Amino acid sequence: TFGDALLQWIWDFIYAEHHVLLMSPHISVCAAFSTHLIFSAPFMLLDVFSPYVGWLHKYRICREVVGLHQWFRCATRILWKYVVGVLPLTALFLSVRRTHFPERAPSCFHAFRECVSCMLIFDTLFFFCHYTIHKTPWLYHNVHHIHHQNRDTFALAAQDSSISELLSLQTLAFISAMLVGCHPFSEILFHLVNTWLAVEDHCGYDFPWSLHRLLPCFGGAPYHLAHHQHFKGNFAPYFRHWDYIFGTSLPISVNERGHR
Repeated sequence: TFGDALLQWIWDFIYAEHHVLLMSPHISVCAAFSTHLIFSAPFMLLDVFSPYVGWLHKYRICREVVGLHQWFRCATRILWKYVVGVLPLTALFLSVRRTHFPERAPSCFHAFRECVSCMLIFDTLFFFCHYTIHKTPWLYHNVHHIHHQNRDTFALAAQDSSISELLSLQTLAFISAMLVGCHPFSEILFHLVNTWLAVEDHCGYDFPWSLHRLLPCFGGAPYHLAHHQHFKGNFAPYFRHWDYIFGTSLPISVNERGHR
């Protein structure tokens, strides 16, 4: 199919340079940080122009519009933590991990299945870790408190966390991919989707085309904003089922519903 041929074309480019692109911690970390900035950039522009564009207000669910200076300070904090924390962990992980690079790319269905499997595992691991952190005062204040300083969320704040929390999230993502045993291309896709969903969860906007409106099994920005504003409940990063099962699902208030 065209989709399979496209994946193969992309993988051929990556495969030819895999030792440089995939085994270099510097390139991997730069790519991760750049991806987070690129995915967040459209929402930064929305924050900049929303005071002057009236129709954007009905889609905004946060009370305050974040200024450029806050975006810049947040980006600087995240970059510093990537350099002193994420980069060393990535270098360690890549040095001990043995990755097989097959010549063939996965089919579209195979890549989709492996990516979704990684998401389900990560969602489960994250939920129980997040729940435990909130229920353990020492962990909350020493690991997670920094992330909750952003009570009104914005896209870049998805990774505005302590170094220990960033390392924990990266470890959970690595573990998820290892448990699935997925193709390196599927793992790259998972990390991209993981980054986008984290950005969308924190973006502060509830658009009709947001993923949680197209697929109600996802929580989305209103769901996660409720967690930031109430400091409890809605612990899962992607899906809603674990919060429903454990009775930690929070109702969405009028402020968080935006234009609903």
